[in-house]
Amino acid sequence: MNRKIRMGMVGGGRGAFIGAVHRMAAALDGQIELVCGAFSSDPERSKASGADLFLPAERCYGTYTEMIEAEKALPLGERMDFMVIVTPNHMHFPPAKLALESGFHVLSDKPATFNLAQAKELAAIVQRTGLLYGITYNYTGYPLMREARQMIEQGRLGQIRKVVVEYPQGWLATLLESTGQKQAAWRTDPAICGAAGCMGDIGTHAINLAEYVTGLHLKEIAADLTTFVEGRQLEDDGNVLLRFSNGAKGVLHSSQISVGCENNLSLRVYGETGGIEWHQRDPNTMLVTSLDQPIQVYRTSQGYLGSAAAAASRIPAGHPEAYLEAFANIYKNFSGHLRALATGATPDPLLTDYPTIEEGLAGMAFIEAVVKSSANNAAWTPLDYTPTTRPTYGSAALKSDRGGLSA
Repeated sequence: MNRKIRMGMVGGGRGAFIGAVHRMAAALDGQIELVCGAFSSDPERSKASGADLFLPAERCYGTYTEMIEAEKALPLGERMDFMVIVTPNHMHFPPAKLALESGFHVLSDKPATFNLAQAKELAAIVQRTGLLYGITYNYTGYPLMREARQMIEQGRLGQIRKVVVEYPQGWLATLLESTGQKQAAWRTDPAICGAAGCMGDIGTHAINLAEYVTGLHLKEIAADLTTFVEGRQLEDDGNVLLRFSNGAKGVLHSSQISVGCENNLSLRVYGETGGIEWHQRDPNTMLVTSLDQPIQVYRTSQGYLGSAAAAASRIPAGHPEAYLEAFANIYKNFSGHLRALATGATPDPLLTDYPTIEEGLAGMAFIEAVVKSSANNAAWTPLDYTPTTRPTYGSAALKSDRGGLSA
């Protein structure tokens, strides 16, 4: 496949937020081009949005159904290769289902679907079609989170005992949705967002990162959700106790009423012999602790990092790599996996390191369990899905063989 991977987009038109982020992330490595889209539920706005992006008028569709049918009818050398979904939550499942059943790979914004029942149906479709499905839990794309995962996989922290993950924001400390602010309005509407507000929006990011880095699966949770802002329909704060499959315990705190907080995602993991600490506000730094050594400071793009972190880094040490680059790593790996399949090659384990339908299922099971537990006075509640063994880096070397990057 001696060309760029062709992408179609559902959602992300005029006035949207995350669609532009996806387009920047997809374009960063020069492997993907946007060729078509159905950018809005309003056909005229959709076509106008496509014109804003300088797409041919005939590839700017009024609806996602029109787009999928029209693209399917095009010759193989012209049609889109995969479709990305960047709509509000209630419109994740229908286009994903139709695209997969029409022969197109799918990449979706999180959470995977509106509810767990849809996620289970989607997982069955992915399995039946054999097509790729990815989901943009983008914080897994940070180089040092991949370093932490590889360290834990290699046993450098010993058996994991404790996980503490936090994701506080403060932007919904007032009834912002009543002002007509679009992003606040749909995220607090249960008919669009789903059963959970804060936990569905950012709590799923937090638990996904914890499971990704540790390699552990949640077994059961005890959740206390609160709606602090009067008049709001969904929770804006939550505290969750975690029990993992290996016996490890954890705490998850997620909030959108923590005044002064931006996107203050952080993760601390403690094993028998060591630990890691990472904060998104300084994503190029990770603290590594051990029983008998001083605290070590790990930095992005250094030669002592492992192959997973090296593969996720683009620029020399000291130049900030952050949110967009991490987001782009999901696109880079997804498109690389797609390219390998198209050429009949066996993808490198590092290339398949992106969230899939398994992470989508886990996220929806987490949301359902959190809501159920909180409604039952924080009763311990198991997650209603059966996790599979996650892929590992396998034989990928722990230490990079290329040394530090140079300018």
